[in-house]
Amino acid sequence: MDRPSRVSRLSVHPKYGPRQSVFVGNSGGYGSENDFVCSPFLRECVMALEDCCDEAHEAQEIIRQGTYDLSRVAKVLENERVFLLVDEGTVRKYKADVTDEIEPQINELLSRAEKGMNMLVKRENMLRTRLETQQTKPASRLAANTAGMNKLEARKIQILVRQREQLEEEMATLQAEVDAMQLAAMNKKKRP
Repeated sequence: MDRPSRVSRLSVHPKYGPRQSVFVGNSGGYGSENDFVCSPFLRECVMALEDCCDEAHEAQEIIRQGTYDLSRVAKVLENERVFLLVDEGTVRKYKADVTDEIEPQINELLSRAEKGMNMLVKRENMLRTRLETQQTKPASRLAANTAGMNKLEARKIQILVRQREQLEEEMATLQAEVDAMQLAAMNKKKRP
């Protein structure tokens, strides 16, 4: 491939001035026709070397721009990433193990919650019936007795009625305890 012939930059560099030939020749002066003529191959070789130097310089500049912060980038990229890959069978096995471990506890908690709810529903029903009986008893008793009394006396009667009902309930529970004790004593006598 033929390159266009050009003048070497070093030969016309303003800092150094025109190059003097090292070959003995006519002392005519630089640039005259009597100057020693170099081989065109030598001139092409010098120009090719200059082109290589230019390419090397440009490559060095590109590398310098790309790597001037290499130490910082290396520090940023120092982290380690660890990935643990597990197959689907292992995941299913551990899932089944967790299910087997937790399921009985959940079932027990559910049964306890259901029992608690049943107890609360029974207690609510019992309290409602008690409230209804309480509302009907004093109203019917007081209606007959408080026709000619004032409000203060009616209030005292209401308090006394409530106290009497509480005492009746306590008496019923005590009676149940006495009956249970008598039954237990009778069972002890029968055993020997």
